Amino acid sequence: MLYRFVFIYLLLHVLFIPTFSFGQSDTTSPDVHVLDPVVVSATKTPVPLRQVTSAVEVVTEEDLRQRQVKTLLEAFRLTQSTAVLQNGGSGGIANVRMRGGTSSQTLVLIDGAIVNSATLGSFNFAHLTTDNIEKIEIVRGAQSTLWGADALGGVINITTKRGQGTPKAGAFFEYGSFNTLREGGHVSGSKGPFDFSLALSRWDTTGISQINDRRGATERDAYRNWQASSRLGMALPRNGRLDFNFRWWKASLNIDNSFGPSDVIGARNDSERFIFSGQYRQSWTDWWTHALTLSRSQDSGLFDPGTLQRNLSTGMTRVPFGGPNETRVVANRIESQHDFRLNQYVTLTAGYQLREQLGENDTGLSEKIVSSHAGFGQMQLNLFDRFFATAGVRHDAYNVFGDATTYRVTGGYLVKETDTKIRSSYATGFRAPTINELFWPDFGNPDLEPEKSQSFDVGIEQTIFADRVTISGGYFWNRYRDLIQTIQNAPVCGTGPFGANYCPINVASAKSQGWEGSVNIVMVQEQPLIKRLELKGQYTMTLTRDLMTGARLRRWPVDQASLSLYYQPVDSLNMILDFRFAASQFNDRENTQPVSSFNVVNLAVNYEISDTFQAYVRVDNLFDEEYEEILFFGTPGRSVFGGIRANFDLPFGSTMQ
Repeated sequence: MLYRFVFIYLLLHVLFIPTFSFGQSDTTSPDVHVLDPVVVSATKTPVPLRQVTSAVEVVTEEDLRQRQVKTLLEAFRLTQSTAVLQNGGSGGIANVRMRGGTSSQTLVLIDGAIVNSATLGSFNFAHLTTDNIEKIEIVRGAQSTLWGADALGGVINITTKRGQGTPKAGAFFEYGSFNTLREGGHVSGSKGPFDFSLALSRWDTTGISQINDRRGATERDAYRNWQASSRLGMALPRNGRLDFNFRWWKASLNIDNSFGPSDVIGARNDSERFIFSGQYRQSWTDWWTHALTLSRSQDSGLFDPGTLQRNLSTGMTRVPFGGPNETRVVANRIESQHDFRLNQYVTLTAGYQLREQLGENDTGLSEKIVSSHAGFGQMQLNLFDRFFATAGVRHDAYNVFGDATTYRVTGGYLVKETDTKIRSSYATGFRAPTINELFWPDFGNPDLEPEKSQSFDVGIEQTIFADRVTISGGYFWNRYRDLIQTIQNAPVCGTGPFGANYCPINVASAKSQGWEGSVNIVMVQEQPLIKRLELKGQYTMTLTRDLMTGARLRRWPVDQASLSLYYQPVDSLNMILDFRFAASQFNDRENTQPVSSFNVVNLAVNYEISDTFQAYVRVDNLFDEEYEEILFFGTPGRSVFGGIRANFDLPFGSTMQ
């Protein structure tokens, strides 16, 4: 335990000591000027982050590259008010939740395509790698007014990289712990009105046991992942733009069973997903812009229960129940959005969305469809780049349970003289029942209503010392009603042995509230052996309560925090040290299965050998912490990975400009 206290002491020392020497450390260096990111998800129109009145966090391509991580999960683990849970190591089912909500209450989009599962409601982040990702926008709080169902907790919007400049190509190779091997390549660039970005990668690892090997599991569970993505764009007259996006992955994971828990021989999950989307955006006049989005997400998952299952508690073995079965789901989306700039202060947005979800499997669920038509409107107000406000309303009409109406209001004020922003929002949201909850044979309940929520937050953001220090803090409150909960011996479901015992019903209610804060400090820059020294940190307190039982909501730690220390001694070398803490939680609704708190430290070092070649080393779980994110499921111990990247201009690039 001593190393943890030493580590925390050093971070605090680095945090506070340099802040008293700003004037000395950079008297000859220019002020820091950080470009304000443009955010789309909070209003569906491009808005500088400083003018956004919602709780928003942006993860950039640079953030991912500094850490040299394989998937987006490691980035989400360091963000505010989010909880990341993964069933075991690489490839294990992984979900992201916000502000006390569930994973099915977080809406996830990739290039405008809704990727939440039609049958389960949530999105599995396990297979989505960082390849060709440009930006991730995380909007916290209910967002159903603009985005529709499933956005009670918030929205995660992921964007593929856009090609720019001279055409270039690149490749990478990585090897590390658990016989992990990754390789891939990409090409990108632009010519005249056209731009392109394409990437392909493969990832193989023998992995760890999905069930924690410290509980007696002996079989390593291998994982394989193929990934491809592309973005093709064309600039049109009058500030028009046409984009075509594609992403595909095919993954296979050997798995275990948490019931028992059990080590399973031969069990696996195979997954293949295709994501297509296109967007046409055109300014027809100086005051009218139209955007048309079409998308399709198609996912198939094959489950093989394996050949032999050993209960780790009793030692008994048996043949797993059932045989291989496949689930197939599709999500389609068409949206037409019109933005009207009435004057320099007011912008009106009106739109229509068609959303369609289809699902079926080989175990008795014939193809079912959940579809909706929705209309939405929003007013944005910007007075003198100081006072900002939005107000919106939306109505969704579903084919299975009727209608849902949501609304949202936000406001913010920017004190330019002191770089202080105060913001607040209030919104309602809803989650549509999934196909499984509605139609699963001898289980589904076709009379289910949507889950509903109310969401409020208030926050303040402060920038000082010429943009060297940025501090934010806020309070949030959520109330969830008509939550769908599986009840035993419910009379309204099917007559089969499974349905007679369990049934989903709108019976539960819950609430969450808490505090969230972050700090970003550029402590030293442009000094001998300190090109840049920067510290980022965040802390979230999430208090949850099941209003039916009085228990804490399952799998929600009260306290979460992270610290990231970035150090660049010279232009060619940089390193980043990430510290993550998660407090104890409960694995079940009754709060009888505690999961201990843990803290994990990761280190990444990047070195530019030349303009063409870069080498890196990443150490995950530096201090070999033994912990579980989910009860019974394993997590990797200390893991070391090394790789090399090559990037170069294409020989014909100079002729394409």
